[in-house]
Amino acid sequence: MTRPSRVIIDIKALEHNFSRIKELVHNSKVMAIIKADAYGHGIVRVAKTLRNADAFGVACLEEAEQLRIASVTTPIVLLEGPYKPNDLSLIIKLNLQVVIHNEYQLELLEKSKIDGAIKVWLKIDTGMHRLGFSANKTEEILRRLMLCRNINSTPILMSHLATANEKNHTLTYQQLDAFREISKITNIEKTIANSAAVINIPDVHFDWVRPGLMLYGVSPLINSCGHDHGLKSVMTLESEIISIQYLSKGESVGYGAAWRCPENMPVGIIAAGYGDGFPRHAKSGTPILVNNIRCPLIGHASMDMLTIDLRNQSNAKIGDRVVLWGGSLPIEEIALHAETIPYELLCGVHKRLQFVECN
Repeated sequence: MTRPSRVIIDIKALEHNFSRIKELVHNSKVMAIIKADAYGHGIVRVAKTLRNADAFGVACLEEAEQLRIASVTTPIVLLEGPYKPNDLSLIIKLNLQVVIHNEYQLELLEKSKIDGAIKVWLKIDTGMHRLGFSANKTEEILRRLMLCRNINSTPILMSHLATANEKNHTLTYQQLDAFREISKITNIEKTIANSAAVINIPDVHFDWVRPGLMLYGVSPLINSCGHDHGLKSVMTLESEIISIQYLSKGESVGYGAAWRCPENMPVGIIAAGYGDGFPRHAKSGTPILVNNIRCPLIGHASMDMLTIDLRNQSNAKIGDRVVLWGGSLPIEEIALHAETIPYELLCGVHKRLQFVECN
């Protein structure tokens, strides 16, 4: 590929982050969440690197099938469960486990005639109000699952936290209290800890944890970065300077003439834009590394190009390396400047880019 913008995936950093998670959770099993193409990092690449995970969590059958085609044999859990009756035969063929979170799915399992049986995770709504059975139905649903001929083992109890990324949030404690009460009904395995709870609430790691964002070296907590928690950035988005303009005071830069030069100055043009996954709504002043020196973004990101202020990098030249995030430029910081979250940036990296693995 001739275009200089590319994505560097640090395999050693990914392995380090998984080891860090294992240190934090001690004896809890780890379901590595690799949905959405492993948060933009490449689902097969990540699965093969994290072969020691106890299970992988994906969003849909297409993701699971991609892993099985790539000869990934680790247990795979469909986090949203089956959508339609004909999903069940493929779930059995691919040897998948499923999350059951509503009456429709439960009846699907109870009424379907399938050649095999499926392992089930039972999702209870403890206060996030997205997916899950009502807490007061837990005992009834468990009883029905245990009687269902299409279930091949004891279900695993699960719920999901809405505000674990914020320290001491009232809703988190309400959810955890509710989950503990539900757990008294049965002694089956249970899980509620996402990345934020893995870091922030060690007493709720239980039998399984389900880390996602922190696998990739990014902090799930507000106002912190991955390195604050012993994590290493896995993805680096980089490009090069392809042109330098020498503009006069008062001249505008880019679409909408949204930024004007405060003095005579050099402006660097980078081969990267929102067509590559850099957020268009990143504000002027967003830091970008040029030869490891921070230079501010100016104007709006274009589809294929960015413009930067080179006044503090007067020796910059065409072909110089530029880092848009990764390494010493945390993606959490870029997300703040763009008024978004790191998840969106990672998942938004475009597949037209060259992906390069490093060790």
